[in-house]
Amino acid sequence: MELPILLFCISLIFCWFIIKPFLYSKSSRKLPPGPTGLPIIGSLLELGPRPNRSLAELAEIYGPLMTLKLGSVTTIIASSPETAKEILQIHDKTLSARTVPHVVASQPNVEATKICNTQLFTNQRLDALQELRHQKVEWLVNHIRKLQCDNNNDNNDNGSPVDIGRVAFATTLNLVSCTIFSIDIVDPEFEKAQEFKDLVWRIMEYSAKPNLADYFPVLKWLDLQGVKRHIRPAYLRLREIFEQLIEKRIEARAAGLKKKGDFLDVLLDQCEDDESGFDRKTIKPLILDLFIAGSDTSSATTEWAMAELLRKPEELNKVRQEIIQQIGTERPVKETDIDKLPYLQAVVKETLRLHPAVPLLLPRKALNDTEMFGYTVPKNSQVFVNAWAIGRNPKYWEKPLEFMPERFLKSSVDYKGRNFEYIPFGAGRRICPGMPLAIRMVNLMLASIIQPFNWKLPKGMEPENLDMEEQFGVTLRKVIPLVAIPSMEENKIIF
Repeated sequence: MELPILLFCISLIFCWFIIKPFLYSKSSRKLPPGPTGLPIIGSLLELGPRPNRSLAELAEIYGPLMTLKLGSVTTIIASSPETAKEILQIHDKTLSARTVPHVVASQPNVEATKICNTQLFTNQRLDALQELRHQKVEWLVNHIRKLQCDNNNDNNDNGSPVDIGRVAFATTLNLVSCTIFSIDIVDPEFEKAQEFKDLVWRIMEYSAKPNLADYFPVLKWLDLQGVKRHIRPAYLRLREIFEQLIEKRIEARAAGLKKKGDFLDVLLDQCEDDESGFDRKTIKPLILDLFIAGSDTSSATTEWAMAELLRKPEELNKVRQEIIQQIGTERPVKETDIDKLPYLQAVVKETLRLHPAVPLLLPRKALNDTEMFGYTVPKNSQVFVNAWAIGRNPKYWEKPLEFMPERFLKSSVDYKGRNFEYIPFGAGRRICPGMPLAIRMVNLMLASIIQPFNWKLPKGMEPENLDMEEQFGVTLRKVIPLVAIPSMEENKIIF
């Protein structure tokens, strides 16, 4: 945060705080321990550009249940399985409300969450859309193969570089768009993929930035850091695209054309029910949320998985040999094959441990004072669970900073919210509803791009030198996109 902005903020709110000393009240003396912080701004400056890391370091000093004063907001941070269990399971109901950042344009309400759980993410619905996922992955593999064919025509022996995150993002984006609208948003040549990726990441990045407007409500109208100003064009562009698609569908329904049976039709049916709580204004934010979350998290996880495997070529070879031994090279991988690939599944689990898609689980809000471990989590406080820190806790994980898929081969630990040392999707009533789809898609994409190609890093880049720096947002992505070189096998897989 720039010093001039900081000084300006202090001068604006000084009068407000001078009559309210920056001291804990009697009721707050039982707050979990934490840094004292500076007058007025508290510990805002300690968050830094990567709050997941900063908070993990502070937890080593103050303990796994910690209090930070962020401006006028009391914030509780959980950084251990025990504290996470208290928040996500034992006191789940009391801590189930959400805090909504000032720049976030929408947040699913109870009705929206319910309809997603009953119409999008049930096993029956996911099974019915299995062939659609196969088609999108086929499209991905054929795109990579086409790059190789074009490269061979150019007589370039070094291979064509593939931006893994970009092609994975395009694939998941089209999966989401087909599920909702029955169309591909990204063209077959992936030309529009980067535009959408930039729009989505801008929203993800700025939504997670520590924003003065969230911690000093009186400053919302000023937008001192320009967060809302930067995020607004991305929201408007996506809304424009979705509005056109929704309008076309409404016109088609009015003309008596047959329904497509996709999620948009489900939502529009709800809009016709006066008791549903849905109308055109409420379905647009829901669609926006599904696009943003659905496209970014799965593609980021796929990119991190490939990055970890390329850092350890022997692990990549193990995955590929497992796929070839169990499935061969005469046909593509199907979702029904994934159960035959325990090492692949272990790779995905290990990737989610080291690189959880949402490093700080979405913030909760205490509805009432809540007691845990002899401390008070006060009413209206903001509560974070640092899933990134928990997944790297040496008390629960051997060699926690190393990529070791083998740790999951004979382990009953999974990501369904039962094991609090491993909660990449959260737990309890607020567990990520899209988890079943994300797991299916990541496993399928990863297996499908490993099966037909031998992957290597660009010439001159050594595996141990691959940059793994993180960029913090609502999701966690690589600062430097992963670019790798695929080479074709003699035994081609025919779709």
